[in-house]
Amino acid sequence: MRRILTRTGLALLIFAACLMAFPGGSVAEDLPGKGKKVEPGAATWTTGFFLEALYSRACEQLGYDVEEAKKLGAPIFYRSLAEGDLDFWANGWFPLHAEFLPRNWSERIDMAGTVVRAGAVQGYLVSKEHVEEYDIKSLDDFKREEVKEAFDANGDGKADLVACPPGWGCEKTIKFHMNTYDLWDHVNLIKAGYSASMADAIARYNEGEPVFFYTWTPNWTVYKLKPGEDVMWINVPEIVPKEGQKGLEEDMVAKGLTGTVTDPCKMGFVANDIRVVANKKFINNNPAIKTMFSLMSVPFSDIAEQNNKMFEGQDKQEDIERHVDEWIEKNQGKWDAWIEAAKATAK
Repeated sequence: MRRILTRTGLALLIFAACLMAFPGGSVAEDLPGKGKKVEPGAATWTTGFFLEALYSRACEQLGYDVEEAKKLGAPIFYRSLAEGDLDFWANGWFPLHAEFLPRNWSERIDMAGTVVRAGAVQGYLVSKEHVEEYDIKSLDDFKREEVKEAFDANGDGKADLVACPPGWGCEKTIKFHMNTYDLWDHVNLIKAGYSASMADAIARYNEGEPVFFYTWTPNWTVYKLKPGEDVMWINVPEIVPKEGQKGLEEDMVAKGLTGTVTDPCKMGFVANDIRVVANKKFINNNPAIKTMFSLMSVPFSDIAEQNNKMFEGQDKQEDIERHVDEWIEKNQGKWDAWIEAAKATAK
């Protein structure tokens, strides 16, 4: 409800401003979304919240009535999108999410834009002090007794790894790694809420204890624990692609990435594009949004900076909407050009 009120209030402010600039009601004719509704989806991971709010704001400024976003895991989202129950989300990770697309998806789903190209790096990080103390180079090192004991926070005899909650794309890849590299007897996956689990890990790090976690970029985690200074990216034992990664083996190896134990480093994950994914019928029926989404992009560093603000406590919906205001103000010239181009498409 707070989100709806916020957006309604913003829409009224925009409308009032437009009336002042264009008396006589002619402005309504300039808004291609007048009288049309948009139903966005949003990811359950925190870096997705800002992008959803920003892309929804674009729809609002084109005159659309944007409903409160439905937060969903990736598998359910893509099914809902194909069936027309939702219109879009700005949280598509590809190729990671390719396995969630339904059969003949291209007939019903459209890759409507690219938020960040190849900026989404994923992998496993270990506290630098303990990488050096135990000479850790890859996941295989967590089979050694002294390493397991050092990273065993709950006393179950296994090294504790902050992993991904159920329903996230990374959860399946981590499970694939556990099977492929025979790690189940050596590594304990922490699959509770990611932010809370990482906050616990950072608290342990600050007390000088070893930490071992999965993460992705852009993300607040690498703001708090900087690769190369606090933590190091480690290798998977060998590059073994799962079904959705086949043919992309070279993209599973990072070269020149800051803070790796080796260069190149076998990450085990393909660097992803963050994409806007839309229902095909919806996007084709709304050319203004189609143009807007095709033009929009957000720098990797801006997403990480906003995500860090959320971790610092600015994590309510009104905070995220304020972050959107600030981002638009900072990028006003570019934003206005996108809006004008989108409106022109609809004429």
